[in-house]
Amino acid sequence: MTGLLSPATPSGATSAAAALAGAFCWTLATLLWRRIPGTLTANQLNLCKTLLAFLVQLPFLAVVQWPPGQGQALLLLALSGVVGIAWGDSLFFGALRRLGTRRSLTLTAGGPAVTALAGLVTLGERLHPPQWLGIGLIGLAVALVAHQTPDREEQGSPSPPWAGLALALAAMACGSAGALLARSALRTGEVPTLLAATVRLGAASLVLAPGLSQLAGVLDQRRWRTLPWPSMGVATLLGTNLGILLQQMALAGLPGGLAVALLSTSPVMALPFAHLEGDRPGARGLMAALAATAGVTLVAGLGN
Repeated sequence: MTGLLSPATPSGATSAAAALAGAFCWTLATLLWRRIPGTLTANQLNLCKTLLAFLVQLPFLAVVQWPPGQGQALLLLALSGVVGIAWGDSLFFGALRRLGTRRSLTLTAGGPAVTALAGLVTLGERLHPPQWLGIGLIGLAVALVAHQTPDREEQGSPSPPWAGLALALAAMACGSAGALLARSALRTGEVPTLLAATVRLGAASLVLAPGLSQLAGVLDQRRWRTLPWPSMGVATLLGTNLGILLQQMALAGLPGGLAVALLSTSPVMALPFAHLEGDRPGARGLMAALAATAGVTLVAGLGN
């Protein structure tokens, strides 16, 4: 529980394991989110999962050690939640509906490089050449997986519109900026992981709150009966609650670029589940898995 309820900086190995576990949770959550019908808009879907996740974590604040003199760090975490969760997740959900899973993942695969470069400029972090190689291999693996043969539901889809391309690129930028802001707040090791995650979710929920009136209108129209609430709840707990906690642990103990690189292995982890969606990874999928394994080895082994 060290670092979860009380201030502490996890080790590099623990942070790397947390990042990979977070990626796996997001993989499972994504499999569930993709089955949600289009009854809700991207913003409404993001509001549902963010608010639910915040309410789940809220009671635990009573047992969290609140660090003194960390107002600036908490402000950075709140801003990270607004940019990375409220804006980034809404943009990504919108991109998924316009481009499909693989095109969206291709465009957002540049997140690790963007975060690493931003960390160099703003945080003074330094990466060794093998670490850069590891980030590059992970990005290559994500791109290869994203370019696999489309799923059955995506076959025959039209070329992606410019609106979808812009949404995916904006989602990548917001995700990278949110991770960098969180890293800036957590690098001192004074803010417990659970508190950091809850602050991010609370800030995101506050920004998304104006959409509650429209969401209430959807519920009044009895369309709520068509929503798979159990699947949405499990996806929220896995991808948002547990996923963000693991993400905070990764960001607290690793440079931003390395943490985001490991967290970006979700598309590769989805390979064993490809048959559930009619995918056949083939040689390209195997190449992606090998590239990801090599990349993770370089990043995790040299991240301390």
